[in-house]
Amino acid sequence: MATQRPMTLGAYKKSKPVYESVKDEMRRNLIAKLKSGEQLFPGIIGYDQTVIPAITNAILSRHSIILLGLRGQGKTRLIRALVAFLDEYIPAIEGSPLNCHPLRPGCAYSHRVLRERGDETPIAWIHRDQRYQEKLATPDVTIPDLIGDLDPIKAAREKRDFSDEEIINYGIIPRTNRGIFAINELPDLQPRIQVGLLNILEENDLQIRGFPIRIPLDLVLVFTANPEDYTNRGNIITPLKDRIDSQNRDALSGHGR
Repeated sequence: MATQRPMTLGAYKKSKPVYESVKDEMRRNLIAKLKSGEQLFPGIIGYDQTVIPAITNAILSRHSIILLGLRGQGKTRLIRALVAFLDEYIPAIEGSPLNCHPLRPGCAYSHRVLRERGDETPIAWIHRDQRYQEKLATPDVTIPDLIGDLDPIKAAREKRDFSDEEIINYGIIPRTNRGIFAINELPDLQPRIQVGLLNILEENDLQIRGFPIRIPLDLVLVFTANPEDYTNRGNIITPLKDRIDSQNRDALSGHGR
């Protein structure tokens, strides 16, 4: 019979949990797959000597990743397969917009619930499939889409002051906290939007409209790009490119699928 998962903070504490970052979690699961001889990317053909070893090394090194290659070479399929290196379920404070770990609350909502309910704080268990999000880069993508913005309607409806962090409407990146976030065709993002990603890559946190808060994020960021687009539609700004740890160029000449 399967062990019952703890559903409150008090019960969770009794299991003597240890906090682990997403990068460490993926590294641990990758090592376990390597030791067992399990196929790392089932269904991916043609990259056993090029792309897959490079991605393996990137996960072991706890790196962010960019795959460079032409269309139709399986870049998106490869990054979606990274979900298999996440734990099947992880605990989070129920209702937290940032999937906050019970032992490491990162947003105002989670801090408030912990103050109010203590060990009775309800715990939700998030499946690995819910921890992956991706966004196709297009010229109309905005900073609020990716990172977030203040929500004046919520402030008025809930009678909250604009100094209250809980009026923030988080974008897709912070809502993927403790997971994997992918941006397809990175060069298509406007340069000013790419600048907004710098702090996340460099400091693992975000700031919204000068709001006097810093929210720590625990993310694995992956990107894809088609080098042909560099001259046709855009480019990756140098400061951002320099902060992407692993750049996989083997995808350019590969024939995988």
